[in-house]
Amino acid sequence: MDSQDKGASPIKGFLTYFYGNFVVLLLGFIQTPLLTRILATDEYGKTGMFETAVTVIYIFAVLGLDQAYIRYYYEKDIDRVVLLKRCLLPALCIVTVLSLVYIMISESANDFLFGATGRDVVALVVIYTFISVLERFFFLDVRMQQNGVLYSNINIIEKILSILTIIAAFFMLGNDYRVGLYALAVPWGCTTAFLIIRFLVQHRSYRPDGQAFIPSYRELLSYGVPFITVLLMEWALSSCDRIALRSFTDFDELGIYDAGMKIVILLITFKNTFIAYWSPVAMERFESGKDEENKVFFRRAYDTVVFLCVTGAAFLILARKLIVLLLGASYRSAESVIPFLTLMPIYAIMFEITVQSIKYTKNGRYLNIASIAALAANIAGNMLLVPVFGGTGAAMTTGVSYIIYFIMGTVFSERCIKIGYRYGKTALYTILLIAYCTEASFVNDTLTDTLCGIILIAVVMIMDRKVVKEGIVLCRKYLRKVKKDFIL
Repeated sequence: MDSQDKGASPIKGFLTYFYGNFVVLLLGFIQTPLLTRILATDEYGKTGMFETAVTVIYIFAVLGLDQAYIRYYYEKDIDRVVLLKRCLLPALCIVTVLSLVYIMISESANDFLFGATGRDVVALVVIYTFISVLERFFFLDVRMQQNGVLYSNINIIEKILSILTIIAAFFMLGNDYRVGLYALAVPWGCTTAFLIIRFLVQHRSYRPDGQAFIPSYRELLSYGVPFITVLLMEWALSSCDRIALRSFTDFDELGIYDAGMKIVILLITFKNTFIAYWSPVAMERFESGKDEENKVFFRRAYDTVVFLCVTGAAFLILARKLIVLLLGASYRSAESVIPFLTLMPIYAIMFEITVQSIKYTKNGRYLNIASIAALAANIAGNMLLVPVFGGTGAAMTTGVSYIIYFIMGTVFSERCIKIGYRYGKTALYTILLIAYCTEASFVNDTLTDTLCGIILIAVVMIMDRKVVKEGIVLCRKYLRKVKKDFIL
């Protein structure tokens, strides 16, 4: 990223990442209905369990060294090639061992996860886990270079490959959950291969300026290992709902819940894009040492993202009835699951802004405390609500747990580096969002639903009129630039 880009508005920097994921979102409206119409609800529910199984292996394998890579990437005179190798090697060793353990217990593990097993399923879990580790580090290199265009293009290609894989796998397997598994593994494998080749070519003659700084394995692990607990808690936070549904209900309910989660892909796409953009930007800002200037930047970014998150959630809840029509008749009950699920990605995004102070000051224990508090609330909520409300109860629990996660992380983050975010407005938005989600989940009245959504959006527009004005100015500048380039 050049100096001009670094001084740009947080919105402008984010858009270079988001344009590709917006295309991915549009392609997702092809992919998700394609899968839900190909697979019955019980078969579709099994694909979510596949991601759950792979994620827990991945968490223990990475050892938090991806976070260490982010933390040390902008250190003065760092040898980035050696840094990546030192972060990647232990992860590959661990994933090998964990994969062997999984293979030994695969029959019983797969029986619980999928209600079926097979050599191809075992192979897919193992291969996809290795791909997850490799992709994580080599894609991080793209993110840390703040190359938003390449990041976006890779995501677009991956989604196109996923759609093509679904079609090909369906003709071979029919109504079989393995269609979803192949749709995850094959595209990611292709893009990861490209990322590895790109890294090797790009860094073939790389040399750091001055005497190289190379963190020791001990230093990297001492920073990264505490993140295992954090990542495990986050995994549990996002997986307890599926486990509870698997335990208290059936694959049909799980499939409907996963379909609802896929509809929330708009905000999840926004979340993933923002995290990809924000982590390197935040670390670079902290390294610059310009405290007062940084605080203004962080507050401005927070206000912008809160506005986008809340309005995005409101629009998605308003449009959910139309979106559900795309999934097919058997998935219509996902309509009541979507509202509270929208809280998960938006509070995760807000958490990512405020929590960077904890990561920079290396106070990982605060993240552990926040994760434990949110997980405790999640387990209790799932035990109480899932047997009564099914997928809607799981969605309620997930949404509220992420609010708790955000609150706890933010309180600790301000202890590390006080930025001075404006939380009064966030508290009001939270109350309004919970009220709207409750109405949308349990009151089956389209007029009331629409009025509540419009009122929420109007309140946000009025209270964040400064952000709205900035967005309008930015759009006008962009349109003038496009017009000028077109004329020329």
